[in-house]
Amino acid sequence: MAMNDNLNVVVFVGGVGGAKLALGLQAVVPPENLTVVVNTGDDFWHYGLRICPDIDTVLYTLSGRVNREFGWGVADDSTVTLDALKTLDENPWFLLGDKDIATHLVRTSRLRAGESLTGIVRRLAQAMGIEATILPMTDAEVPTMVTTEEHGTLEFQEYFVKHRWQPTVTELTYQNMENAEMTEAVATALSNADMVLIGPSNPLLSIAPILAVPGMREALMARDIPRVAVTPIVEGDALKGPAAKLMRELGYEVSPQAVADFYGDVITGFVSDVRDTALKPHGYDVVSFDTIMKSDADKSRLAGEILRWVTKRKEKTL
Repeated sequence: MAMNDNLNVVVFVGGVGGAKLALGLQAVVPPENLTVVVNTGDDFWHYGLRICPDIDTVLYTLSGRVNREFGWGVADDSTVTLDALKTLDENPWFLLGDKDIATHLVRTSRLRAGESLTGIVRRLAQAMGIEATILPMTDAEVPTMVTTEEHGTLEFQEYFVKHRWQPTVTELTYQNMENAEMTEAVATALSNADMVLIGPSNPLLSIAPILAVPGMREALMARDIPRVAVTPIVEGDALKGPAAKLMRELGYEVSPQAVADFYGDVITGFVSDVRDTALKPHGYDVVSFDTIMKSDADKSRLAGEILRWVTKRKEKTL
């Protein structure tokens, strides 16, 4: 059942955790009031196809197509094409299911025809029956580059998939970011937002690239509205992926406090997990909920709790 019918909600996401919260929000926010801004630093070219892993995870999750075992990819997909590549002396280290390839073919052909990534994502979402708005953080190509002790500088997917995020990371950079622009669609969504949420995504790999888009941080902080982040760290570890390992390697304490402090004045509120000790806020309010989302009911429950808390805080300031 939808709630907060008159509130426009924007959520920044990347990865499986962010997609889970987006699904929860989709259950409790009218689709015309929900905008999901997605990290594109993970995007790359592979076998001539433009692959957008975070965008596709959100598309597949919100359309009900996602492989629930993995949290990404398409359910009941086959690997006929991948298996055929192996017979041609190829080593296809990035998993591309046959149904998944259809998405990449459509996106690549439309990009080559001159259509923007924003426009293509809109078309894909409509084709998949998604009514909420899904926006790439920028239309420019801004690949996240990972500098490692063992292999030098790698493209993100080489680090994350090919090397299974095991190399020791010394630096993260976002190639071509100085030439990127915030899209008109993202700017409009932020100017109309009644609240901005930051999903329980990897702060360094998924959210930092979004905030690094020129003009994004300024547009976000120019709005006197609730800006609330959800912790991806519970009991000293990440629920999924390399967030904890990466934070240690780059000199951060692995804790909700470190995540909240990393966002700093970007946020006005922070959602910690009930399993962790209370945070010491520095300019932001704090609340604790059960942030582990194992079922769809968990996702909608957490989304509802966050929205009710944010709404109460918003009403108190009026």
